[in-house]
Amino acid sequence: MSEPTSQSKTECRIFFEDIEAGSEEMSPWYEVERDEIIEMAIRWDPYPFHVDEEAARASVFEGLAACAPHIFAISARLSHDLPGPLALIAGLGGDGFHLLAPVRAGTRVRLLRRFLATRTSRSRPDAGVVSIEDTLVMPDGEAVFRTSGAMLVARREA
Repeated sequence: MSEPTSQSKTECRIFFEDIEAGSEEMSPWYEVERDEIIEMAIRWDPYPFHVDEEAARASVFEGLAACAPHIFAISARLSHDLPGPLALIAGLGGDGFHLLAPVRAGTRVRLLRRFLATRTSRSRPDAGVVSIEDTLVMPDGEAVFRTSGAMLVARREA
Protein backbone atom coordinates (compact mmCIF):
# COMPACT_ATOMS: atom_id res chain seq x y z
CA MET A 1 0.00 0.00 0.00
CA SER A 2 1.40 3.42 -0.88
CA GLU A 3 1.71 5.59 2.20
CA PRO A 4 1.13 9.35 2.21
CA THR A 5 3.92 11.35 3.75
CA SER A 6 3.07 13.53 6.74
CA GLN A 7 4.17 17.11 7.10
CA SER A 8 6.60 17.63 9.93
CA LYS A 9 4.71 18.64 13.04
CA THR A 10 7.59 21.01 13.91
CA GLU A 11 6.62 23.33 11.04
CA CYS A 12 4.88 26.59 11.78
CA ARG A 13 1.19 26.13 12.40
CA ILE A 14 -1.33 27.91 10.20
CA PHE A 15 -3.57 30.12 12.30
CA PHE A 16 -6.92 31.68 11.46
CA GLU A 17 -5.24 34.96 10.41
CA ASP A 18 -3.09 33.09 7.87
CA ILE A 19 -6.08 31.74 5.94
CA GLU A 20 -7.36 33.78 3.03
CA ALA A 21 -10.83 33.13 1.60
CA GLY A 22 -10.45 31.96 -1.99
CA SER A 23 -7.04 30.36 -1.47
CA GLU A 24 -6.32 26.69 -2.21
CA GLU A 25 -3.95 23.96 -1.05
CA MET A 26 -3.02 20.62 -2.65
CA SER A 27 -1.78 17.39 -1.09
CA PRO A 28 0.73 15.02 -2.66
CA TRP A 29 -0.59 12.26 -4.94
CA TYR A 30 -1.87 9.00 -3.50
CA GLU A 31 -2.33 5.76 -5.49
CA VAL A 32 -5.22 3.52 -4.47
CA GLU A 33 -4.29 -0.16 -4.58
CA ARG A 34 -6.49 -3.18 -5.34
CA ASP A 35 -5.77 -5.02 -2.07
CA GLU A 36 -6.48 -1.86 -0.10
CA ILE A 37 -9.90 -1.51 -1.79
CA ILE A 38 -10.83 -5.10 -0.94
CA GLU A 39 -9.47 -5.03 2.63
CA MET A 40 -11.30 -1.82 3.51
CA ALA A 41 -14.56 -3.02 1.95
CA ILE A 42 -14.46 -6.45 3.63
CA ARG A 43 -14.36 -4.70 6.98
CA TRP A 44 -16.64 -1.69 6.41
CA ASP A 45 -18.80 -2.07 3.27
CA PRO A 46 -18.76 -5.65 1.94
CA TYR A 47 -20.93 -5.28 -1.16
CA PRO A 48 -19.81 -7.61 -3.99
CA PHE A 49 -18.78 -4.71 -6.27
CA HIS A 50 -16.22 -3.67 -3.62
CA VAL A 51 -14.78 -7.11 -2.77
CA ASP A 52 -15.22 -9.42 -5.79
CA GLU A 53 -13.75 -8.47 -9.18
CA GLU A 54 -16.13 -10.66 -11.20
CA ALA A 55 -19.22 -9.29 -9.44
CA ALA A 56 -17.80 -5.79 -9.80
CA ARG A 57 -17.45 -6.16 -13.59
CA ALA A 58 -21.16 -7.08 -13.78
CA SER A 59 -22.16 -4.08 -11.65
CA VAL A 60 -22.93 -0.49 -12.57
CA PHE A 61 -19.27 0.27 -11.75
CA GLU A 62 -18.01 -2.18 -14.42
CA GLY A 63 -15.06 -3.03 -12.17
CA LEU A 64 -13.80 -3.05 -8.61
CA ALA A 65 -14.55 0.29 -6.93
CA ALA A 66 -13.50 1.70 -3.56
CA CYS A 67 -16.29 2.02 -1.01
CA ALA A 68 -17.46 5.36 0.41
CA PRO A 69 -15.81 4.89 3.84
CA HIS A 70 -12.51 4.19 2.07
CA ILE A 71 -12.76 7.28 -0.12
CA PHE A 72 -13.60 9.43 2.89
CA ALA A 73 -10.65 7.92 4.80
CA ILE A 74 -8.28 8.75 1.93
CA SER A 75 -9.54 12.34 1.90
CA ALA A 76 -9.19 12.64 5.68
CA ARG A 77 -5.65 11.20 5.57
CA LEU A 78 -4.55 13.46 2.74
CA SER A 79 -5.77 16.49 4.68
CA HIS A 80 -2.83 15.86 7.02
CA ASP A 81 -0.45 16.25 4.08
CA LEU A 82 -1.61 19.75 3.19
CA PRO A 83 0.72 22.63 4.06
CA GLY A 84 0.49 23.37 7.71
CA PRO A 85 -0.53 21.96 10.06
CA LEU A 86 -3.62 24.01 10.84
CA ALA A 87 -4.08 25.24 14.39
CA LEU A 88 -7.29 23.22 14.36
CA ILE A 89 -9.48 23.25 17.46
CA ALA A 90 -12.41 21.20 16.10
CA GLY A 91 -14.40 20.27 13.06
CA LEU A 92 -17.87 21.86 13.03
CA GLY A 93 -19.63 19.50 10.63
CA GLY A 94 -20.51 19.68 7.01
CA ASP A 95 -23.01 18.95 4.30
CA GLY A 96 -22.15 15.27 3.86
CA PHE A 97 -20.13 14.06 0.94
CA HIS A 98 -20.61 13.53 -2.76
CA LEU A 99 -19.28 10.48 -4.60
CA LEU A 100 -18.75 11.81 -8.12
CA ALA A 101 -16.95 8.96 -9.92
CA PRO A 102 -15.70 5.46 -9.09
CA VAL A 103 -12.25 5.16 -7.53
CA ARG A 104 -10.58 2.06 -8.96
CA ALA A 105 -7.34 0.24 -8.28
CA GLY A 106 -4.44 2.23 -9.69
CA THR A 107 -6.29 5.53 -9.50
CA ARG A 108 -4.10 8.41 -8.38
CA VAL A 109 -5.81 11.14 -6.37
CA ARG A 110 -4.83 14.25 -4.48
CA LEU A 111 -6.77 16.48 -2.15
CA LEU A 112 -7.62 20.01 -3.24
CA ARG A 113 -8.77 22.17 -0.33
CA ARG A 114 -10.48 25.48 -1.04
CA PHE A 115 -10.95 27.99 1.74
CA LEU A 116 -14.37 29.44 1.00
CA ALA A 117 -14.92 31.94 3.82
CA THR A 118 -13.56 33.03 7.18
CA ARG A 119 -15.10 34.84 10.12
CA THR A 120 -14.23 35.43 13.75
CA SER A 121 -16.12 33.10 16.07
CA ARG A 122 -18.95 34.85 17.93
CA SER A 123 -18.70 32.51 20.93
CA ARG A 124 -14.91 32.03 21.03
CA PRO A 125 -12.83 35.17 20.57
CA ASP A 126 -9.69 32.99 20.54
CA ALA A 127 -10.80 31.30 17.30
CA GLY A 128 -12.21 31.77 13.84
CA VAL A 129 -14.61 29.75 11.73
CA VAL A 130 -13.26 28.64 8.36
CA SER A 131 -15.54 27.23 5.65
CA ILE A 132 -13.83 24.75 3.34
CA GLU A 133 -14.48 22.52 0.35
CA ASP A 134 -12.35 19.38 -0.03
CA THR A 135 -12.21 17.61 -3.38
CA LEU A 136 -10.32 14.48 -4.40
CA VAL A 137 -9.13 14.92 -7.98
CA MET A 138 -7.40 12.64 -10.47
CA PRO A 139 -4.44 13.75 -12.63
CA ASP A 140 -6.80 14.73 -15.48
CA GLY A 141 -8.64 17.06 -13.09
CA GLU A 142 -11.75 14.91 -12.77
CA ALA A 143 -13.26 15.14 -9.28
CA VAL A 144 -14.15 11.80 -7.68
CA PHE A 145 -15.26 13.02 -4.23
CA ARG A 146 -16.32 16.32 -2.68
CA THR A 147 -17.30 17.49 0.77
CA SER A 148 -17.64 20.86 2.43
CA GLY A 149 -17.97 22.07 5.96
CA ALA A 150 -16.53 24.32 8.61
CA MET A 151 -13.80 24.12 11.22
CA LEU A 152 -12.79 26.09 14.26
CA VAL A 153 -9.20 27.36 13.94
CA ALA A 154 -7.17 29.07 16.69
CA ARG A 155 -6.29 32.74 16.32
CA ARG A 156 -2.65 33.70 16.68
CA GLU A 157 -3.43 36.63 19.00
CA ALA A 158 -5.33 34.46 21.46
